[in-house]
Amino acid sequence: AAKLPDLIGMVKPAANADHGDYQANFAMPLAKQLGKKPHDVAAEFIAKLPANDVVEPPTVAGPGFINFRLKPGFLAKAVHEVAADQNLGIVPAAKPRTFVIDLSGPNVAKPLHVGHLRSTIIGDALVRILRSLGHTVIGDNHLGDWGTQFGILLYGYKHHRNDAAFAADPVRELLRLYIHVRQLAQMAEGDDEDGAVGNSVMTACREETSKLHAGDPENTALWKTFMPACLEMLAPIYQRLNIKIDSTLGESFYNPMLPGVVDDMLAKQIAFESAGAIVIPNAKGVVPKTPEEQKKEEPPAIIRKRDGAFTYTTTDLATVKHRMETWKPDAMLYVVGAPQALHFKTLFAQARRWGYENVEYQHVQFGSMLGPDRKIFSTRKGGALELMDLLDDAARISLEKYEANVAERKAHGHKVFEPTAEEKANIAEVIGVGAVKYADLCQSRTTDYVFDLDKMTATVGNTAAYMQYAYARCRSIFREGGEDETRFRTSPPAVILNEPERFADLIRHHVEAVEAAAAESYPHVITGHLWDVAKAPGVFYESCPVLKADSAEVKESRLVLVDLVGRVIQRALSLLGIKTVERM
Repeated sequence: AAKLPDLIGMVKPAANADHGDYQANFAMPLAKQLGKKPHDVAAEFIAKLPANDVVEPPTVAGPGFINFRLKPGFLAKAVHEVAADQNLGIVPAAKPRTFVIDLSGPNVAKPLHVGHLRSTIIGDALVRILRSLGHTVIGDNHLGDWGTQFGILLYGYKHHRNDAAFAADPVRELLRLYIHVRQLAQMAEGDDEDGAVGNSVMTACREETSKLHAGDPENTALWKTFMPACLEMLAPIYQRLNIKIDSTLGESFYNPMLPGVVDDMLAKQIAFESAGAIVIPNAKGVVPKTPEEQKKEEPPAIIRKRDGAFTYTTTDLATVKHRMETWKPDAMLYVVGAPQALHFKTLFAQARRWGYENVEYQHVQFGSMLGPDRKIFSTRKGGALELMDLLDDAARISLEKYEANVAERKAHGHKVFEPTAEEKANIAEVIGVGAVKYADLCQSRTTDYVFDLDKMTATVGNTAAYMQYAYARCRSIFREGGEDETRFRTSPPAVILNEPERFADLIRHHVEAVEAAAAESYPHVITGHLWDVAKAPGVFYESCPVLKADSAEVKESRLVLVDLVGRVIQRALSLLGIKTVERM
C-alpha cells in the first residue's frame, strides 16, 4: 500500500474560479508510489467518493489535478452561518497564548521619518491579528532614549547649539545637532553608532554617553531637558497612524538593571572578559580568540565596554528578564529590520543560556524602505522624509484626487455626495493615512521596496483607496434602500446562490487568511485576500440588481451578500489598523 500524503493539506482554493472552488494535486505523489499515471489515480479517487451534500462530482484536469465545486446549497448555508456570526467565522484559539510584541522602537532624540514606518505598522497589525484570534498580546514600544544617539546630542548641545533655535523648537534643533555631529564624525555609511570605529568626535560622543550612564549630574540634567520634547513628538504621529501601544519603556528604564545583568552572567560563567570588555558568546556558544577564528565564527557580543558603558545587547537582555517577570509570555516577537538578524540570533541564544528558555523567541524581520536612489533612508545625513510630513502629503494628495473625482462625476451628470468641510477633511485623512499603511503592508514584509508617494496614494488596483471605496459602495446600497443592516447580522435572511453570487465563497476564506497571517507573521496575506474580496463582486453588481431584484427573497439574499462583503473588508482593514468611511 502506498503511504498516503497529507490529503487535506494538499487541497487548496482554486487559483482559477472557472476550474472550481478547490483543487487537489495529491494524485501526483500517489501515482509515483503506485506506479500509475496521475490521471488514472485521480479518476480512481473520484470513483470511490461517496455521495454527499458538500461537493458536486469532482473532475480531473491536466495531468491529474482534481477540481472540487461546492454545491450551492452547502455554500449558501455556510455563508448564512458566517453572516450570523459577529466574528465572521473566526473562532478563538483553543489554547490562547500570551505574546509580547516589540514594535516601533524609535530613537526619541530625532523626529520619526519614513524609515520608522515598517516596524510600527507591521507590529501593530500583528498585535491586532493575534488578538482577533483570542490571544493575549502586549505591544511593547522599546524606546531608544539612552543610547549613543544621546551622547551625540550631548556633544552637539555643548559645542554647537543655537540657543534661540532650541528655545523655539527643541526637537528641530536636536535633529540639526544630530545630523551636524554625524557629519563632523564623517563615519562611513552603515557604520554602527555603537561600534569602535570613529574619529575624535565620535570618541567624545561615546564619552558623553558613558558619563550619562554613570550618572553625571550635568548630562543627566540635559537628558531630562531633552526627553519631554522628544516624547511630545511621538504622540500625534501614533494617533494619526491609529496605533495604540500598551507599554512604552525606554532604555533608561532598564539602566539600573544593567550592572546586575553583567554580574549575574559573569557569575554563571556565560559572559567573559575580553580585552577589558565583557562579552557573551555568539549564537553557537563560541567566543573567538584570534582574528582568524573571528573570520570563521560569528563574533561575540559586548555587554560592557572597556570604558564601562553598556550596550544595546545588555539592555535587550534586561528587557527579556523584565518581560518574563512582568507578563510571563509564551512568545516574544521582535519586529525589527533584517540587518539586526545577527544581534537577535545571539540575544536569543544568550537569553536561553541565562535561564529564559521556556519561551518562543522570534525575530519578525522586514526589508528596508528605500529612497529613490535605492539606499536605506537615514537621518544621519538628513534628507529622509519625516513621517508627519509624509502623512500630511498623503492626506493632501488624497483630497486633491477626491475633489477631482467628484468634479468629473458631476460633469457627467452623476449624483454625488456633498460633504461638509469637516467631513471632507476626515475623508482625506482616512484615505491618505490608509494609503501609506496599506502600501507598506501589502508588500511581503521580508522584501525591500522603493518609497514612492504617487504609488502609495493610487486609487486603483490593490490599494487602500480601492478597498475603502468597495466598503463605502456596500454601505451606499443600504442607505439608498433605507435598509437597517442590523437584521442582516442578527437574523439574516436565507441565502440564495446562483452563478453570479458564487463569489460569496471568498468571504469564507477570511478566516483562513487571518489564521495564515498570524501563523507566519505576514500581514500581506490579509491584503491579498482583501484584493480578491473587493474586486470579486464586480460582475455581480453588473448582472444582479440588489434593490431592484426580481423577488423579495432574492433581494434579501443579495443584501446579505453585500453586507458581508462590506463587513469582511472593514474587519480586514481594521486588522491592519486602517479606518474606513461610510461615504466616498
